[in-house]
Amino acid sequence: SRTGHAAAFSEQHCGTASPTALGPNTTGTVRSWNGEEGWGVLDSDATPGGAWAFYSEIVGTGFRDLVPGQTVEFQYERVSQDGYDYRANNIRVR
Repeated sequence: SRTGHAAAFSEQHCGTASPTALGPNTTGTVRSWNGEEGWGVLDSDATPGGAWAFYSEIVGTGFRDLVPGQTVEFQYERVSQDGYDYRANNIRVR
């Protein structure tokens, strides 16, 4: 089941937090991915230190998963999430 960080993410996004501006598309690499919890970290030049990623932001239907080393394209927002300064949005596998 997707618990822990995933539950915290869902709680954050169901609240009334004001939206932040999304950055442009960037190309990066999956640094790590926790398939059971549905989150991981993406690296790109535009997101120094990494961007936190959640499975619901992977574009597609059905089960969505990433693999370390995989090339991805994504947008990002500058918000603090689990120790990362960026959060990935609209993730597309390349």
